[in-house]
Amino acid sequence: MRLPAVSTACDRLRCDVGQATVEFAIVLAAFMVVAIAYGALWDSLKEGAFIEHALQSASHHIQQVSQGAWGDVLAY
Repeated sequence: MRLPAVSTACDRLRCDVGQATVEFAIVLAAFMVVAIAYGALWDSLKEGAFIEHALQSASHHIQQVSQGAWGDVLAY
């Protein structure tokens, strides 16, 4: 006949310490990715990269629009 295994608090604590470290590492990595992405977005907005791209795209599109389309746009 086997005796039931006695679990001490020390044994349970050792199991949970590794889990908390892994969870902290995952959350920290995700936070760093978000912070770096916000920094890159802020830098792009500060330099006007999005506005420059929008202006270039709009100018190419305006050159390809026919005269009839301008009438439709202005009549709207």
